[in-house]
Amino acid sequence: MDKVKARLLAAGAMLGPLVIASAVTAQSGDTTPEARYVMDAGTIAGMMGQGESRELTLRLGSWLAPTGAPKADHFMPAGAKLGPSVPLETPPRGTDDLPADFKRPKGRLLLYWGCGAKAGPGQPVVIDFAKVAKGQIPPGLFSSKVPADPGPTLANGRSYGQWPNSLKSKNISAKSSLIGPHRIVGTYSPEIAFALDQGFMAALRVRSNDNADGSTGLSWQGLGNATGYHAWVMGGKNMGEDGSDMVWWSSSATREFGGGLWSWLAPATVARLIGQNIVMPPAQTSCTVPAEVRKAAGDMMMGFLYAYGPEANFAFPERPKDPRIAWKPKWTAKVRYRSMAPFMPGMPSMADMLSGRSGEDEAGETPQEQPKKCKPRGLGGMLKKAAGAGC
Repeated sequence: MDKVKARLLAAGAMLGPLVIASAVTAQSGDTTPEARYVMDAGTIAGMMGQGESRELTLRLGSWLAPTGAPKADHFMPAGAKLGPSVPLETPPRGTDDLPADFKRPKGRLLLYWGCGAKAGPGQPVVIDFAKVAKGQIPPGLFSSKVPADPGPTLANGRSYGQWPNSLKSKNISAKSSLIGPHRIVGTYSPEIAFALDQGFMAALRVRSNDNADGSTGLSWQGLGNATGYHAWVMGGKNMGEDGSDMVWWSSSATREFGGGLWSWLAPATVARLIGQNIVMPPAQTSCTVPAEVRKAAGDMMMGFLYAYGPEANFAFPERPKDPRIAWKPKWTAKVRYRSMAPFMPGMPSMADMLSGRSGEDEAGETPQEQPKKCKPRGLGGMLKKAAGAGC
């Protein structure tokens, strides 16, 4: 298993820059606010019958220099169960999460896409890692149809703070609520204040079953506030061995693996991607993984289903209703929601097995989930998380 984790990490680090196509770049022009704040609030369903967990990431970026030492705090509603406030820490610049013994992967990556019993024409697209290492990237491999909005980062602002961090170890609880007043106070930004009436999304429960034709059926209960869904699967035979093939499948009806599909998408973006057959519509609650994927990957597969959710936006001063009036906010704040569930294709959940039910049962009951705390960065981070190697 250690060899599998190492190979997933290496492949992710190699392909990550190709997959992530950011469409948002921080600017210091007249319309840019002094400070931007982003809250990413996610629900993570657990595997093997364990309970659901929450993920919460807080990021403050500013074009202002700090007054004294860089310091910021987010004062939470009592229902968050994180104490009166959580500190936003400024991390050191130039950090690198690649291990010292990083080795470039060997072998190939086979790309499949689309819901259906059989893979469509032109599949799989084959990527030879040896050629990628030499800079030989297949033309048109990844597109930028799905913009990734990174929000504030250490690299795109003058001052920056984030949570989770090393200053406070308490994690967000599965019973925590974000509903209520929020206030962010720091030495490098104006005071930010807003109130939320939207809590964490409900948890997803994904069921899968092996079909007679070799394909794998996926089904899930619909979430009332989901704006769209996306699923992906990765696996491969002899995954821990150098030179073996890796298999990657995306539920997109077109060859689209990039950008914000792995991140947090605004409702308007999701609506556009549904129209382009990249994201599944909110009314869809099933999808079939083609038989060719299972045949190429074998039994060692793992996948994720994303339910993109609503988004809340705040600013001071508020945007004028008259578009002819110039608007220059001092700060903006964005709260993004999603729900995410891991699954093992073709395997019922532990809750189903304990209750004597199979993956063919009708979805729609309260999901069972496991705690999993981290926010992966890009393809490399997601692959590490999927392999159980952390972020």
